[in-house]
Amino acid sequence: MTARTTWLNDRRSTPRRLLRNPGALTGLVMLAILLLCALLLPPLLGSPLAQNLDLRLRPPSAAHPFGTDQLGRDVLSRTMNGARLSLGLGVSVMLASLLIGSVIGLMAGLLRGWWDEALMRLTDIFLAFPSLILAMAISAALGPNLINVMIAVALVSWPTYARLIRAQVLALREQEFIQAAQALGSSPSRVALRHLLPNSVAPLLIQASFDVGSAILTAAGLGFIGFGAQPPTPEWGAMVSETRNYIAQAPWASSAPALAILFTVLAFNLIGDGLRDVLDPRGR
Repeated sequence: MTARTTWLNDRRSTPRRLLRNPGALTGLVMLAILLLCALLLPPLLGSPLAQNLDLRLRPPSAAHPFGTDQLGRDVLSRTMNGARLSLGLGVSVMLASLLIGSVIGLMAGLLRGWWDEALMRLTDIFLAFPSLILAMAISAALGPNLINVMIAVALVSWPTYARLIRAQVLALREQEFIQAAQALGSSPSRVALRHLLPNSVAPLLIQASFDVGSAILTAAGLGFIGFGAQPPTPEWGAMVSETRNYIAQAPWASSAPALAILFTVLAFNLIGDGLRDVLDPRGR
């Protein structure tokens, strides 16, 4: 069996090994439940913005399984619509930060010299600030809304990918297959896209699975303190912020979005742990 065949078989067996990992399987089931609820329930539950002051702060019932908030809005409808927003935000932020970090990391690892120094010092500057504080500053400068939150969180998340992909490039560029490609006249961009990047997928995939949950949590934190999505947008952090003054009178109004955040971040963390066990050779 050739090395290429072994590599292909190893990649093809990854889904099976992932499903045999109890933590990863639990996370995948949790994520599947969340996705089904986010896709199927919002059209059935009515508008998350519909107000009825006669029903304000009603406890959970058959008509409103999660109760109502201080404006009589259905908490279940708002939570499920918030799931759509949060999942879309988390995936978008992860993809944007992955793209930015991968480009910078590849450039630093391939070009070396002053390019490496300049790009890595830029990365260090971003890493020197606490991510939430830096995201608050960027969001405040751009203006508090959902799009600007995505930009802010992506701008504080890319350095991790840049350092990760640079480390992979430095480890792989001395391998024989990379040197052979260079000797045959492959351009740096071809070497990066055809050889270096595909062989760096495993650590990037592990980091990305963790970062989706991290992005959702950071965006919720920004929404809670007023730098993120603004009311009446049904975003989980903003929902908790809106209803925090009624926690003693109507704990269900803030508990539902808070538990949704916990459920979602836990699902992605379990998936990330499972991917690390399956894809990281040192963890086998």
